[in-house]
Amino acid sequence: MNALVQLAAEEPQNPLIPPIPELVIGLIAFAIVFGFLAKKLLPNINKVLDERREAIEGGIEKAEAAQIEAQQTLEQYKAQLAEARHEAARLRQEAQEQGAVLIAEMRAEGQRQREEIIAAGHAQIEADRRQAAQALRQDVGKLATDLAGKLVGESLEDVARQSRTIDRFLDELETKAASAETGAAR
Repeated sequence: MNALVQLAAEEPQNPLIPPIPELVIGLIAFAIVFGFLAKKLLPNINKVLDERREAIEGGIEKAEAAQIEAQQTLEQYKAQLAEARHEAARLRQEAQEQGAVLIAEMRAEGQRQREEIIAAGHAQIEADRRQAAQALRQDVGKLATDLAGKLVGESLEDVARQSRTIDRFLDELETKAASAETGAAR
């Protein structure tokens, strides 16, 4: 117990302030640990932090570059799409114009063919009418000659006279028919 009394007799110490020898030893230990950390660990930590910062900045730059490139590509695609739409509209317009030209050509060709067919039909009808008129003249002339021969009692076979008589008779009939048509038209 003696030791306790002697301790109590010594100077009262503040529990918050450590004894000086402990404080000096603590400061030296702290300086050694701090020096070790500053020499060995701090450069490695700074190096890792610099690498991370560069990676982040590089990533940001790469992202910005990629975004710019993506924007340029998007604008190129939009321009190409607009050009393709314009080209498609132009091709549609050309196709419509060509179709209209083809339709007009086909109509003109059809009209021309129709007129040719009509003209050929009229020509054929006129040729058939002339042929029928000629055949009718011959038949009427023969019948008239036979009838006149029976009336007169002799044969009227002189071909030249017969032909003139028939032509004169038919011309008179045609003149009368034409005048009758003109009178009916008035």
